[in-house]
Amino acid sequence: MDLTCKNISYSIKDKQILKNVSLNVSGNKFFTILGPNGCGKTTLLKSIYRVLKPTFGEILLNNKNIENIKLKDSAKEMAVVAQFNEINFDCNVEDIVMLGRSPHISFLQSEKQNDFDIVKAALKDVGMLDKANRSYSSLSGGEKQRVALARAIAQKPSLLLLDEPTNHLDIKYKLEILHIIKELNINVLAVLHDIQLACKFSDYLFLMKGGEIKYEGIPRQTVTENSMKDVYGVNCKISWSDDNQAMIEYI
Repeated sequence: MDLTCKNISYSIKDKQILKNVSLNVSGNKFFTILGPNGCGKTTLLKSIYRVLKPTFGEILLNNKNIENIKLKDSAKEMAVVAQFNEINFDCNVEDIVMLGRSPHISFLQSEKQNDFDIVKAALKDVGMLDKANRSYSSLSGGEKQRVALARAIAQKPSLLLLDEPTNHLDIKYKLEILHIIKELNINVLAVLHDIQLACKFSDYLFLMKGGEIKYEGIPRQTVTENSMKDVYGVNCKISWSDDNQAMIEYI
């Protein structure tokens, strides 16, 4: 599923948080939004998955305005891993991941063996299969994040939205999770804080500042000494390895 945002603006009273943001996510590639805290990254994602309603602009899924698409229909194609994954009820890990199958199951229909197979595979992908029967509330923050990703994978989406998917994870699981996401071969739009990991895994970057996209393009063209100074207010030297890893020396 392709995503297009056209001139998205969002305001709370007199404070404008997003300012005419336009972007396109297509080609089954990994797109990442970078920028300092408070620049509007999460607000943009929440506008796309309909937690917030933009003040102005339109959001299109496969060239159809999202306002004209039923939530269940969009959930068959678009999955979300939000920044905070607390729930108000407790059940085991497998049940949480099975929620990812709900858009594909009709009302009053029971889960089929195929659904259980998909859930098992998703838990295995994120290294949580051995905890399938554990209570969700007993998990660490990092484990909950991996379960949230497994639930999204179980949806079998063609568009995946991720808000800090590697939060609370140590470096081993950060790398594993980003490899898994990359290998899904679907459209991905992620918010990340780690610039070097974003450069390593992303096909295309958006750098935001003050509610606007200031720079965009492939990592080597987007993360530069000038853009880092402008967006983050830091001086640095940047070199690149052959496998597209950015080595940033702050000065």
